[in-house]
Amino acid sequence: MSRATTYIAFLRGVNVGGRKPVKMDALRQAFVSLGFERVRTVLNSGNVIFDASPADPTSLASKVERGLKKSLSLDSSVIVRTGRKIEELVGSEPFSTVEEGPQTRLLVSFLPGPPPDGFKTPLESSDGDYVVLKSTPGEVFSVLELSSRFGTPDLMKILERELGPGITTRTWNTVLKIREKL
Repeated sequence: MSRATTYIAFLRGVNVGGRKPVKMDALRQAFVSLGFERVRTVLNSGNVIFDASPADPTSLASKVERGLKKSLSLDSSVIVRTGRKIEELVGSEPFSTVEEGPQTRLLVSFLPGPPPDGFKTPLESSDGDYVVLKSTPGEVFSVLELSSRFGTPDLMKILERELGPGITTRTWNTVLKIREKL
């Protein structure tokens, strides 16, 4: 493969709460069967790093979705980013102003396209359980405070309602681990 580009595929809803269970070996093999090289998974939540000839990430996402449906009977939306984009994302330090506590979760929601017109940040819950800090044309950055009294706030439902059902969210720690594996 000449001039390969490194990509990351983020699969939505894989191995979350017992839904869409997929073994990482099977996922890796599915990507290899699609002709991708240097395929490796990160954690057990549908993050796949792979090399391919330079291509449009949206086209690659469609190819992966079709391939996973055929080889694993897995119906999952996929968002693809280049390794360079992940490097830039980490380098932008989107959470540099956040004071973290033990119950703080830093989240990146990957979008299949730009946020809809009218989506404004910051967006904060009335009870302070979450704040959507900012958005870029392809990502939304949120801070979630877990509550021992109320459990996990409904931030994911709110983001899906505001941004559409094709988004997928990762913790900042997951994004950092992906970057380490590039």
